[in-house]
Order: sequence, then C-alpha cells, then structure tokens
Amino acid sequence: MKRNLIGLVMLGLALSLPAFAQDGNKSAQSDSSRAVRVPAGQKQKIRGVIIKRDADNFIMRDLTGGEVKVALTNVTKVEEKKSNPFRRGRNYGTTSLLRGLSVEVEGRGDGSGTLVAEKVKMRDYELVAAQTADSLVTPVEGRVGEAEGRLSQAEANAQRLSGQLEELAAISNAARGGAKAAQDTADMAVSGVNATNQRIDTLVSSLDDYVPKQAITVNFKVGSFKLLPEAMTALDEIATQAKTEKAYVIEITGFASSEGKVELNKKLSQNRADAVVRYLADNHMIPLRRIVTPHGYGTLNPVAENTTREGREQNRRVEVKILVNKGLTAPPPPVQISKPNTSE
Repeated sequence: MKRNLIGLVMLGLALSLPAFAQDGNKSAQSDSSRAVRVPAGQKQKIRGVIIKRDADNFIMRDLTGGEVKVALTNVTKVEEKKSNPFRRGRNYGTTSLLRGLSVEVEGRGDGSGTLVAEKVKMRDYELVAAQTADSLVTPVEGRVGEAEGRLSQAEANAQRLSGQLEELAAISNAARGGAKAAQDTADMAVSGVNATNQRIDTLVSSLDDYVPKQAITVNFKVGSFKLLPEAMTALDEIATQAKTEKAYVIEITGFASSEGKVELNKKLSQNRADAVVRYLADNHMIPLRRIVTPHGYGTLNPVAENTTREGREQNRRVEVKILVNKGLTAPPPPVQISKPNTSE
C-alpha cells in the first residue's frame, strides 16, 4: 500500500503542476479532441482521475485517456469505496474531490454531454494521497506564477539594457573617454540583471525544498488521545504562527510509550496525530491541503527512556512542525558590481 500511496502522490503532482512551455492554442485543440460526451439520459459508471476542479464540477480523465466533464449537485453522494466488508463506508463532502484523486462516478448524461454525478466513490488511501499532493502543489503553483512574472520583467529589463548598450556604443565612436565610461556603466547594469536571473533560478530550483520554521511537542495521558488544556494552548500558538507564513505546510507525527501491546500503541499514536489535525482544522480553519498526511509511529523514535515514569510521559507525544518553502523565503544573493575603471 505504501508503494501505491507514493505512486498516487507523484501522479497528483504531475497532474497539478502547470505546463510552462505548452502553447495555448495547441493545448485547447488537444483538450477538445479528448473530450468525451455522455449521451443525454444514459446511465454510466466511469472510473478515472480528476485533472481539473471547479466549484460545482470537475474534469476526469478516464482509463482510455478521454476527458469527461462531471457536474456535482446538492444530491450527489461522495462515499468511500471500502475493501473491508465488516464496516460501513465513510461519507465525504464534495470538497474532498481534489485534483489527482482516483474516483468512480455513477450518473446520467445531460443535454450538454456532461455526466451529472449521482454517486462518487473513492478509496481512503487514494484520498490521503491526493490531499498530500494538493498540499505540496498548491503553494508551489502560486509562487511559480510570481517567478514567471519576475522572469518576464527581467527579460524586458535585458532588452531595455540592450538598447542602451547600442546607444553607448555609438557614443564611443565619437569620444574614447566617453565610450570607456559608458562601457563601465553598462557592465554594472548587466551585473544587476545577472543577479536577478540568479535569484529566479534559485526560486525555481527550490520550489519543493521545505525547511523547519517552528516546532512544538504536545503530550498525552496513558492510553489516551484526548488533548490536554496545555496542549490546546500550544496548538493555538503554532496555528497563529502558521497563518503569518507564506508557502507553508504542517507536519504532524504521533508517538506512544512502550506500555501495552505494539499494535495498540501504533493505533493510539495515529489517533493522537489525528486529534491534533482535527483541532487545527476545526478551531483554526487550517486547510487540510496545508497539512502533510499525519502518521502514527507507535513506540518508534522515543525521546526518553521507557524504563522510567518521566521518560514514558515524554514519549506519549505528538510533534508538530511548521515547514516553509526554502526557495521562497531565502534572502536574495548579494549583487556583485565591479567599480568603473577611471584610469587612462
């Protein structure tokens, strides 16, 4: 299942990142040729991957490569496609239908060729993969657009400087001293452009590199995953800090002491991590796309000895870290500008 989850994350990233060098007209023609129309009134069940999401509809790429437009209504049911026959499947809201999510849609076609969804099913681990991909991709997409804008401005500056250099070259033909001063000025300007281009290259190459900004640890009582008052206070502070950051994600990991059975401790540590996620989402409206998939490690990675009471208390914990994008928060590199040579 772990390999499947990694594969789904990579698929979500591939479907979500913008195609920087794609020609607009060719893209529109290609999308039109792949569109699949569902006959009006015909009931169909189609499985595929969501590649575009809007407020009340999404585009799904089916197993043949065709693209089907799916409309969502107030009666559309979003359910878990469970593999365990001994429990009820979970129900979800339409907001859980993210890009990169593999789904099975049942519905009927309308007059425009759109499949009006009556029921949408998905597996829980595929939802986790899509949420993880979305939490990584969404902040990157916004910063990529900003980087493209800066790159366009840098190109415009380079063209403007090119015209200035031509004018300076003409002046150099009339006066040797004026030409030398003009060349020195042009060299300084080009150094500034090179520094800007270096900054843009750093931004693009570091878009998926995250570094810790702040971290806290909250502890729990024996056999419990209920948040204590002091834990809620600490989570309030780190949620406030997270909202001031740009391009951030939150990593949440749960742990348990060595008391009890291994499998029970594994489940307990996961429940503790999930309790922190629910608190941040419900009380501080932290988007789930900002939260990396929480994981319970059971008794692994203890921070203290389990042979003492104090050590076990420290090991019953959840670690919460704010991670920020390194490329978008690093200071710009210093500009190296050589001084003009005034000697004859």
